[in-house]
Amino acid sequence: GIFGIPWDGGTTNRPGPRHAPRQMREASAMVRPMHQTMHIVPYDLANVADLGDSPVNPASVEDALKRVEGFYTALIAMGIRPLAAGGDHLCSLPALRAVGAKQPVVMIHFDAHTDLYDGYFGGFKYTHGTPFRRAIEDGVLDPRRTIQIGLRGSMYDLDDFDYGAKMGVRFVRIEEAMEKGPKAIMAEARRIVGDGPVYVSFDIDMLDPVYAPGTGTPEIGGFTTFQAQQMLRELRGLNIVGADVVEVSPPFDPSGLTAHAGVTMMFEILCSMAEDVAKRRR
Repeated sequence: GIFGIPWDGGTTNRPGPRHAPRQMREASAMVRPMHQTMHIVPYDLANVADLGDSPVNPASVEDALKRVEGFYTALIAMGIRPLAAGGDHLCSLPALRAVGAKQPVVMIHFDAHTDLYDGYFGGFKYTHGTPFRRAIEDGVLDPRRTIQIGLRGSMYDLDDFDYGAKMGVRFVRIEEAMEKGPKAIMAEARRIVGDGPVYVSFDIDMLDPVYAPGTGTPEIGGFTTFQAQQMLRELRGLNIVGADVVEVSPPFDPSGLTAHAGVTMMFEILCSMAEDVAKRRR
């Protein structure tokens, strides 16, 4: 089930991801049915539908989180695997609360930032920089089997890295990723997550802003779109129980290039999800 989360109530600086689902739908008209290298047609392997948008509340962070979690929970109860177009990265928290309700999930996280901070603005707990710390605290995300790929950029302090290291999160900074290359990094990611239920979260700012200028927290020195595709293709065979592509911000990219990059990454993830659905059905 593909759907949008038109909400950016967790954004701390440059808003705009609430507009992403609309523009990403438009950009998806350029995504053809067959994958170019894997020759997968996901629509032949699984029932795939655009389910519209999750309910949100732009006036209340707490209520919005409840509404999004309820939407996810209803989909999961019907046996639908969720693939969401955010929205800011706080949207991943209600997703993880739903998919990890019965069993903590493991995660492959592509991002320039850890999103493991404890709070912003004197302790505010729910922003797009805190979702995975909250998910670990809630017991819905297993930090020892979580890997974060592409980390870079200036920092407030070391709070997020210190916490993640203490909890067992595997950090892959951009320097290590570039030195080892996509295949080696993803081989390690696959070893870390194993055959358990995997959540994949792709923040568009993992790409260099040359390729994705429309995002709220751009960081130079990132991946190319092709390097990102190479890594996502290594998800094939994993048990992906949910995924998202977040932080596309159309107001900062009038060309629509960022939305096109985002929806293309969604298609890469969709192919692996659909193939896994077909395999488990057999």
